[in-house]
Formats: sequence, C-alpha cells, structure tokens
Amino acid sequence: MTKIHAISTGLVQVRRPQMEARRNSAPGRLADMLFVPEWSDWLPIYVWIIEHEEGLIVVDTGETARVHERGYHPRWHPFYRRAAHFSVHPEEELGPQLRALGIGSRDVKQVVLTHLHTDHAGGLHHVTGSRVWVHHGEFERAMGIGGRVHGYLPHRWPKWWQPEFIRFDRRPLGPFDEATSLTRRGDVMIVPTPGHTPHHVSLLVCGDPSFLLAGDTSYNQHLLLARKIDGVSPDPRVTSRTHERILALGRERPLVYLPSHDPESASRLAQRSVLEV
Repeated sequence: MTKIHAISTGLVQVRRPQMEARRNSAPGRLADMLFVPEWSDWLPIYVWIIEHEEGLIVVDTGETARVHERGYHPRWHPFYRRAAHFSVHPEEELGPQLRALGIGSRDVKQVVLTHLHTDHAGGLHHVTGSRVWVHHGEFERAMGIGGRVHGYLPHRWPKWWQPEFIRFDRRPLGPFDEATSLTRRGDVMIVPTPGHTPHHVSLLVCGDPSFLLAGDTSYNQHLLLARKIDGVSPDPRVTSRTHERILALGRERPLVYLPSHDPESASRLAQRSVLEV
C-alpha cells in the first residue's frame, strides 16, 4: 500500500497579500506584497515522501538553514529584504529528516519539484543520485539574471544537478487536459497546475481517496475553496483555471488537497479528510 509522509523543513512567514491578492494589477499586487504591514502566521514548508513499491518518491526538497547566512539571499532583491522571513534549523532540512526515518539519500529514486522557488528547491543537495523531475519551462524561467529577478536562486543549486524534464502525454486526467505517469502502475501522476508560476506542477497519488500534493497552487485549502488568487501569480486568469480544475477533480473523486504551506495539510493527510466542494 502506498504511504505518504509529511515533513516540515522549517517555517516561512509572508505578508498577507502574498497569500491572497487584494488588487488586480500586477504593480499593485507587488506593492502590497512589499509594503502592507500585515504578516501571516508562521507557515510550514512541507516536503512529501511517497513510499511506493517501485521506490521512494520525494515531492519538493524544502528549504535549507543557509537562508540565515549573511549573503545567501541577494540583498538587492526586494522580496528577500521585505516580503519573507524564514526559520529553518539544520536538523529540519530534508537530509537529516530522511535519516531520522531510516532513509538514505540513495534510497530516494525520484524527486518531483512542483516549481523552483527556494523554499521548494533549497534542499536539492540532499537528493544526490536521484532522478529529479521539473518542468522545462520552469527551469528556463529560473535561469540567469531573469530568474534571479523573478526571485529564483539558480546559483545556489548543486553544480552536479542535471534535471529530468517532465513530458506530458496528451491524454486527459479528469479535468486536466494532459498528465504523465511517474510509475509503471500509473497510480502516481504529474499534472500541470500553472498559476503561482507559469509552469507549476502537482502530483496526484491515485486511490480511495486520492491525494493531490499541490505545491503552491494556493497557500491553504480555504483560499482554494474561496477561489482567492495569491499575489505571486503572474496571470490571475491562469491561476483561476487551475483552481477550477482542482475543484472539478474534487467533485469527480474523493480528494485530499495538500498544499505545501497549509498548517492543516498534515492533519488532513493523517485523517484522510477530503475536499468538500
């Protein structure tokens, strides 16, 4: 039987308009994320471990304690100066937590990155030897000076990292137009969930219920149900379409929705609490 574990690799705090946009214009959303004096509670940075008969699968790699080193984040970037606080201890990183579960880095067969923001890719150095999957468009967007302007930290990725690029099959999976299977059995699927970034993906673990390991499709389940767009999304219309697809999937099948920063995700996973659409 496939089993999923939730691991929090530390905490992050953001301004409330990053979780829920308050203006339609991109400049207005950006200004709110930098200057509105209202902060979220401390939010978890979840990584998901899937115990599968074909091998261990990890979804995202979480954050690194190096975020507390002077100069790790670019001081010129307004997001890191004004819009986010981190709390990550060395023992909270992915590697030590895997070892505490009796899992070595070489035991992880596959890794899927929902996107390449630092709190999802900061632990890449803990998965040496694994096949690491990412959307090619996400990888290209994160590269170079353009990537750094968008808040990515490609210069912090391990030098040895050679990503595998996700290729979607043009076959529908419920409300999603395309998907690809990560397992021979076809019970762990990657689906496109653009919005938070243009090439964001999520992982669907099929079963009764199914589990959607949803990255940053929304900051919590309440915001999904309320159809609230986050302040980071480049195109709110794209995010809205993704939200509607997730909600439609929840109407088609029992679905446990597990975004990466929702404080209730771990308890929903443990209780198998399905999305009430």
